Amino acid sequence: MLNRGYAYTTIIGGNHQGQTLLAHLASLYPHSTVHAWQQNLNNGEVTLNGVIATGSEPVRPGQTLVWNRPPWTEPDCPRHFEVLWEDGYLLAVNKPGGLPTLPGGGFLENTLLRLVQGQAPNANPVHRLGRGTSGIVLFAKTAQAASQLTATWNTAGVQKIYRALAQGVAAQDVYEIVTPIGLVPHPRLGSVWAAHTSGKPSKSVATVIARSTSASTTTFAVSLGSGRPHQIRIHLASIGHPLVGDPLYGCAGQPLADLPGLPGDGGYWLHAESLRFQHPITGECIHLEAALPSGFPTCSLECAAVAPSAVR
Repeated sequence: MLNRGYAYTTIIGGNHQGQTLLAHLASLYPHSTVHAWQQNLNNGEVTLNGVIATGSEPVRPGQTLVWNRPPWTEPDCPRHFEVLWEDGYLLAVNKPGGLPTLPGGGFLENTLLRLVQGQAPNANPVHRLGRGTSGIVLFAKTAQAASQLTATWNTAGVQKIYRALAQGVAAQDVYEIVTPIGLVPHPRLGSVWAAHTSGKPSKSVATVIARSTSASTTTFAVSLGSGRPHQIRIHLASIGHPLVGDPLYGCAGQPLADLPGLPGDGGYWLHAESLRFQHPITGECIHLEAALPSGFPTCSLECAAVAPSAVR
């Protein structure tokens, strides 16, 4: 089924002075070739300051660029979610892996946002999970609730714990990871988030739940002290334990050399299983848990589990 199409709108920045519109489009949206963008222009899909463009126009700072993408058939993905908790201000759901939280990457209607708003039209996510990640997503129904939660989301007052299945058998029981995260070049996307020495400060604490020597894997509980894109995937990879099945990140937290995947691709095992926070309106302590999805690898008897006291 075709969606309704979408108008992608941007304002031309000062560092693009002198570029032709065609060159600017190809650099702004590198998922398509110059030839493909010329075809879109020939179809009348692109306007510059409200005038249908040909592509030869020089761009100037402050101009409004609009790509009116025609309706398209979106990729298949799960379209279900479980309501974990709800009141007049908040809504928490358990997102399945494979369903994007927000529109992007070819998804518009097949997103958690659209599905949740079908039941709660005023709900908007306070945070997001990657498409391949399952688990808890918290929505705010009012502007006041959204504002207060956003202000405290990456503080110690909000406790977020993820379950992750990683490659290799961990040598330590607990890792405090502070690898900075920033943008690095990516040949298909222009840039992608990864470990970067001059990136933004980031912190995760990864605690071993169990080790499997036969499968050479480690199950971690990961708590977050910051909220960078793909943080857990990057941080575990940076200590030599990329997620099992991750198509993008390898050891050292960098994109894999042969680039088999894109940031939104799935195949890895990561689940947002616990969230604890103070209700922004009532002040009560809310503790939410989401059961592991069907198929999430669990420990066999030969796994060497860490003592419960080591899991924080």
